[in-house]
Amino acid sequence: MKLTFLVPPVLDHNKPAERTAGCTRIVYAAPNIYELTVVAVLEQEGYTPIYRDFVYYKTSRKKFEKFLKEDDSDIYYIWTVNLSIENDLIALSLIRKYRPDAFVVFMGPGPTYFTDRFFTDEKVVIVRGEPEVIVKEWTNALRDGTDWKLTEGISYLENGKIIHNKFHLLLKDLDSLPFPARHHIADRDYHNPKLKISPYTTAITSRNCPYQCIYCVPSSLTFAREIENRREFKKKPFISFRSIESIEKEMKILHEQGYTAIGFMDDNFIWNEERTLAICNIMHKYGFSWGCQARVDAITDTIARALGMSGCKYVDLGVESFNEDILKFIKKGITQKQIYDAIGYLKKYNVPVKLNILIGTSPLETKETLKDTLRRAKKLKVDQIMFNIVSPFPGTEFYAMAKENGWIKGGEYIPTDVQRESILNYPHLSSHEMERILFRSNLKYFFSYYFISTQLRRFTSVKEFSYALRALKIKLFG
Repeated sequence: MKLTFLVPPVLDHNKPAERTAGCTRIVYAAPNIYELTVVAVLEQEGYTPIYRDFVYYKTSRKKFEKFLKEDDSDIYYIWTVNLSIENDLIALSLIRKYRPDAFVVFMGPGPTYFTDRFFTDEKVVIVRGEPEVIVKEWTNALRDGTDWKLTEGISYLENGKIIHNKFHLLLKDLDSLPFPARHHIADRDYHNPKLKISPYTTAITSRNCPYQCIYCVPSSLTFAREIENRREFKKKPFISFRSIESIEKEMKILHEQGYTAIGFMDDNFIWNEERTLAICNIMHKYGFSWGCQARVDAITDTIARALGMSGCKYVDLGVESFNEDILKFIKKGITQKQIYDAIGYLKKYNVPVKLNILIGTSPLETKETLKDTLRRAKKLKVDQIMFNIVSPFPGTEFYAMAKENGWIKGGEYIPTDVQRESILNYPHLSSHEMERILFRSNLKYFFSYYFISTQLRRFTSVKEFSYALRALKIKLFG
């Protein structure tokens, strides 16, 4: 069987969706290691899948259609997020035009939640939730001539009826998975403006987090995992980890392959001092510039010191707001004091801090609370501040709350880019007002003397600077 993984080109006249974080349009390209892990799993089973990313190469619709017309794949696999649903459905229609007998397998949070939207025929298969084992079992069943319709964790169409098979158990031990099949992207040039050095790739050491933030959309993989687990058990999934030995093995390979910069995509990277220090020692050993996401209540003096000594060039802190009442309402589980303490520890050891501020997370949000949060954030003089607008993603507690209270513009969720668009209307704070506050906050911050002067000193080459400048332009103006 010929297997092909597709990242379809832009077909819906929008900017391409970012498929790893899953809630924005692309600002800077990043490898989809979640999809590449599925590729690696199939390679372990003896297949030789093809990986075609038509977004990276900015392929036109005409060339995509030419590819489909000439291709003879038996199965196409597509990783879909909410923002790419319409685009990927167009891709499906084009596949059907040229390859009517091929199977098309959709994975990711989009088809996991909006499952019924994808069924145009009986050769469309949805892999719900965590995909690696499900894809392996389904593909093997098809190859072996056994009944693939018995595969747990899939949905399919039969005689006009949508069948949702039973929940597939989640992976506890991530060491059982191969490393992402990065050899498929070895010829590509990825950059992270926060690290300012390349070659760059991404990695993970864990999946999901246990906290109860009402609005939270983690990475596209862990959100798909969470949607499916909540559907089955009415709660968040357990946390899965990789061992320190597995992490070191992967970092050694990446070092030997010439990578110099790593962005960890874990929803929550820092769990305790022992594990964090062990990973920091690995990163120091191989000389990586690297960064991660963490909660402020996880940062201690010991951890901050280890981060600083190991080449950590950014820590993303999702603080969302400095207002205590809002933090309690959104179940963030942190306090204003913990925010200040964490930033203090990190600055003490020269670890650059990126603050994430999320506008509109609560009906308690007002223009005054936003002004106060923005004032406090800027006063801290951290390395970067990122402003976004909350979106009521289906599958979150916030979506149910917004739906019940009539806060969603138009009455129902539509995918939006949280970097610039809002579909929320509070009685006292409209979507238009939030978008205006977001745009003005971005302009004031990114064109401030402080931001420009501190960032310019950190670039290692003109190439990295020009790439970051392009990313900033996309961030601000699309």
